[in-house]
Amino acid sequence: MLHKLHRASALLISLYILVHLANHLLALGGVEEHIAFMDSYRNIYRNALVEPLLLACVLFQVGSGMTFIIRRIGQRRGFFDRAQAVSGAYLAFFFLFHIGAILYGRTVQGVDTNFFFAAAGLQPGAYPAFFMPYYTLAVVAYFTHLACALRWLLRRRFTPRVLDRAAAGAMVLGLLLAVTVVATFSGAFYPVEIPAEYCLGDC
Repeated sequence: MLHKLHRASALLISLYILVHLANHLLALGGVEEHIAFMDSYRNIYRNALVEPLLLACVLFQVGSGMTFIIRRIGQRRGFFDRAQAVSGAYLAFFFLFHIGAILYGRTVQGVDTNFFFAAAGLQPGAYPAFFMPYYTLAVVAYFTHLACALRWLLRRRFTPRVLDRAAAGAMVLGLLLAVTVVATFSGAFYPVEIPAEYCLGDC
């Protein structure tokens, strides 16, 4: 039952994550385009009913996921089995840290947690040595965890060779998306000017 609830929760969280990643890719067209899209879909995910449900799913996902990891310590065999556990552990860390930062920014700092909130830490005068791998690994971990889970669920429908190639392809896609998003927010494709209220270092 816990596995089934974990998967059901993952579906809702994945819906949000995929839209969120699409939003970040829109930043390739400029900061304004990114913020405009975010403002439009915030009406859905910050709804008084949807946001608490989403947060509850994340907390459940972290708790149930860590339970699975702890239960199978020393039992995992093979690259994908281990990759699922490692990626899940990193996602648990990222969810708690990132959501905590967002809520802190919204409630304590009183800032709009938009493009600039994420981009601030990636600028040369801030903390790119932390935030670049932090965001990159989050996207890679998500695609890795998803790929490993689907590989296991579809193990009776496809050959191991097909499943391994598909999972590896999903991981590569995650890496490409991660590098693109982080590069965009870092100012690799156009200058990013961080407003004073978001500065984490020299702006």
